[in-house]
Amino acid sequence: MKDFLLYLCKSLVKHPDDVVVSEKSLEDGTVEFVLRVNQEDMGRIIGRNGKTARALRLLVSAKGSLEDKKTLVEIAEDDDKA
Repeated sequence: MKDFLLYLCKSLVKHPDDVVVSEKSLEDGTVEFVLRVNQEDMGRIIGRNGKTARALRLLVSAKGSLEDKKTLVEIAEDDDKA
């Protein structure tokens, strides 16, 4: 699923080499993905009124349900990389 999210995000942004997805398992069995992109690409990932972010979460959730896993996608905003 991590590779799926990475593929989707790299297809949307201008700086695909800057896309990083980290994965961790939470106590309740949920798999959390933290997405980091170049600051210039943040608008492309979030989309107008959050539509793109919602669609990414929906696709990852649908793929997760096929594997009987609950998923969570967070989009991290790095203030360090100005």
